[in-house]
Amino acid sequence: MPTPSKASTKKKAGAKGRTKAVGAKKPALGQAGAVAVPAVKKPPEAAAIKRKEKKMSKRWRAAAEPLPSPVVVMTAEKAAQEAEALAFAIEAARLVRDDKCEDVTLLDVRAISQVSDFIIVASGTSDRQMHSVLRHVEELGRDRGMRSQRSSADDRSTWLLLDFVDLVVHLFEPNTRAHYDLEMLWGDAPRVEWERADQMPRDRAGLNA
Repeated sequence: MPTPSKASTKKKAGAKGRTKAVGAKKPALGQAGAVAVPAVKKPPEAAAIKRKEKKMSKRWRAAAEPLPSPVVVMTAEKAAQEAEALAFAIEAARLVRDDKCEDVTLLDVRAISQVSDFIIVASGTSDRQMHSVLRHVEELGRDRGMRSQRSSADDRSTWLLLDFVDLVVHLFEPNTRAHYDLEMLWGDAPRVEWERADQMPRDRAGLNA
């Protein structure tokens, strides 16, 4: 039997290798030479989409709605305190006028100030007179159970202040009052009628109507 040559042996071996390579299995995922094939996501069902849209629309509506305004509850005790403070402020304004101060103004600052409820602004005739008025108002407060928390005056006694917390009294020398113009500073505050019936100007009393 003739012995096969080296060339024919190499040729057969090459053909066998090619046949094996053609019939070989693909490597599994994770093995060398494997190619990852991305998974195709199935589209969500219509019902799921509808539920998600409904949920999101609720969130959008909630975000668009304005926040509710805080509800201020006036207790009976608070109402009584405010009524007492108003009565004291009116009586103090009358006393300031009785002690010869001019242009007495009583402002209700409850809606725009967190420090005080009422403010009195008045003009005095001299530093001695203004100090005397302030002492009388302080005595009125003690008689009503309302003690002043602090008092102050500038160097020349052109601006005197007496603080009852609920009520603050400012007494000015006229030029100093015009300079600081507290009425303009508290321009949004309503003015409280404090005059007695016999002290009201004729037009405000309705006599010239």
